[in-house]
Amino acid sequence: MVKPDRSRYVHVYMPSDADKARWAEMAANAKTPLSKWVIEIVESTLAENDEFRPRREMVKELDNLKADVKTLRDELRQKNIVLERYEYELKHFRSQAFLEDNFKGTRRYAKEIVDILKARGHLDSYKLLEELGIDLRDGDLVKAVTNQLEELEGYKLVKTDGRTWTWIG
Repeated sequence: MVKPDRSRYVHVYMPSDADKARWAEMAANAKTPLSKWVIEIVESTLAENDEFRPRREMVKELDNLKADVKTLRDELRQKNIVLERYEYELKHFRSQAFLEDNFKGTRRYAKEIVDILKARGHLDSYKLLEELGIDLRDGDLVKAVTNQLEELEGYKLVKTDGRTWTWIG
């Protein structure tokens, strides 16, 4: 019989008797001694993870990643606010030609209005404004869209029954 080499022993202190019993039961179900079962579990885990790192390193990395995510979310939130503001100002700039009664020059119609009406066939005014991302409380933009729709109606491209706009062009 081979005499065990004491230098190869590893002592594991389990958190509780119940944990040790649970491991022993799993090893018994696998029909292997507890020490061989533990070695198999550890080796298979190490084989799956090429670069094994201690838990505290992973916790530190996770904390750093969480801080990075928070910073990026804050930056994204700020950029979205700025972008919304720019889009709002752009809508107002583009709508100026339809807000002036005595406008001289060429008016550029909002392609989005035409695209939405072509795709849907017909749409009520409120739904159209919603699809365009226009707040009903923004009177200037609502008026500009209404003026565009009325001019398109004058060109016989759309028609309305007073509430719903229909693409006929």
